[in-house]
Amino acid sequence: MSGNGPDTSFVPLLDARQRAMLAEMGVRVWAPRPTPPAVAAPAEQAPRAVAPSVAPAPSRPMPAPAAAPTPTSAPPTPAEAPSTRPSHVDRMDWPELRETVAACQACGLCKGRRNTVFGVGDVQTDWMIVGEAPGENEDLQGEPFVGAAGQLLDNMLRAVGRSRQGEGAQGAYIANVLKCRPPANRNPQPEEVARCEPYLARQVALVQPKVIVAMGRFAVQSLLKTTEPIGRLRGRVHRFEGVPVIVTYHPAYLLRTPGDKGKAWADLCLAMEQLHGPVGP
Repeated sequence: MSGNGPDTSFVPLLDARQRAMLAEMGVRVWAPRPTPPAVAAPAEQAPRAVAPSVAPAPSRPMPAPAAAPTPTSAPPTPAEAPSTRPSHVDRMDWPELRETVAACQACGLCKGRRNTVFGVGDVQTDWMIVGEAPGENEDLQGEPFVGAAGQLLDNMLRAVGRSRQGEGAQGAYIANVLKCRPPANRNPQPEEVARCEPYLARQVALVQPKVIVAMGRFAVQSLLKTTEPIGRLRGRVHRFEGVPVIVTYHPAYLLRTPGDKGKAWADLCLAMEQLHGPVGP
């Protein structure tokens, strides 16, 4: 064997290319070396009588090894299904953003929706409400916060001198984290929130509010990227893209737990302080 690998130079039926391939693979192919021809006896020596021998059967030629299979790379890991959401959401204006949301198929929620729920209110106001996900009534009407929870939100807005129909200092812009209703009003899944977040972020950028009131756990988690409960986050001013964020309970929760309406009022007062200074008793 040579210093560079197995010696296959004496394999009679392999050409140079085949020997090189086998050597590269570290495969050693053995074949007997040819028998050297017999040396004739000296003429002066009397020939020795020998018994006739049967001629050896011709050696069966060694079949050429099958060509080594061409190595192939491992199949690529299936990539996540590409999102149908355009990549330039952060540069859209209002009409393009609304049309994109209406046609969005970035997650499975599009299959069961009746309407996308984009947002409602004055797009130039300084006060923005962010909720969680549409419910059945929102899905039917294509508007956030309708039904009993919507009526309570309207009452809360009137208490601070605002409404969804108002403009400027008397208005509010209302949107949800998710634009499509989850089946049976189940909780939003992380992937669904992630697919929709760019739409909400663009809405905030276009409205340019001076304060955001985040209502409900999933609105808070989406804006603040935290899993802390609302009870620990209330009473403090947080930030989303530099905009003050006030955390409070969702109106649907307040309908089930009316004893916490006083806390929600305190949260609204804290939001007003971000615009007008401390609120009097």
